[in-house]
Amino acid sequence: MLPALYVAKTGLAAQDTNLTTISNNLANVSTTGFKSDRAEFQDLLYQIKRQPGAQSTQDSELPSGLQLGTGVRIVGTQKNFTAGSLQTTNQPLDMAVNGRGFFQIRQPDGTLAYTRDGTFHLDQNGQIVTSNGYALEPAIVVPQDSQTFTVGEDGTVSITTSTNTATPQVIGNIQTADFINPAGLQSQGGNLYLETASSGAPQVGTPGLNGLGVVKQNTLENSNVSTVEELVNMITTQRAYEMNSKVISTADSMLQYVTQNL
Repeated sequence: MLPALYVAKTGLAAQDTNLTTISNNLANVSTTGFKSDRAEFQDLLYQIKRQPGAQSTQDSELPSGLQLGTGVRIVGTQKNFTAGSLQTTNQPLDMAVNGRGFFQIRQPDGTLAYTRDGTFHLDQNGQIVTSNGYALEPAIVVPQDSQTFTVGEDGTVSITTSTNTATPQVIGNIQTADFINPAGLQSQGGNLYLETASSGAPQVGTPGLNGLGVVKQNTLENSNVSTVEELVNMITTQRAYEMNSKVISTADSMLQYVTQNL
């Protein structure tokens, strides 16, 4: 009975963590470029009371043995990098990667971060930056006298100026980065990801080439969270939590019976 209490406790803790993951997904249902998480469960160590395959007699062996589990734990959260739906915004600085790839962002400490959030702005110097003021990499500065701002699917940035409206002028090229294992990226918050040993080194290139997705201007990528799926997961998590609570209640009743009647 006492082992059952501890096993059920691990189940409660795991389901509580799972619910935290689900609630974070639902909280970010409107976050641009957000990728949902999925909790991964793993059973804990087993107590081997009778070894499977051990000799029960000289000529026979145990077919299954006796193995008692000690519970469950969550060992990781898996990022789901499937694409979210694309939304047209008609804002020239809004961009989305249609396919694989991330925009590169230069952080204040000089390191690179990566994002699927293409909500960009101009700072006081005309440089393209994120909502937090971090610069897009490679840096692109839009002249003050620009009349139009156009981003091609291959990342080519061109403008026309007040003095030359007929001939577009290329002012830079947006490059995107991809990873062999995007799920290994470290989520930093602020819609940013960091490179890790698990993700592998970034493979930087021109959008639309070598498997990289194309850049879509006047467009943003919505969160890929499925509210229906998350609500179903929340219901199953709640029921699993209730069942583990019932185990604790049952074990307590058995212990109460023993202490009162023996």
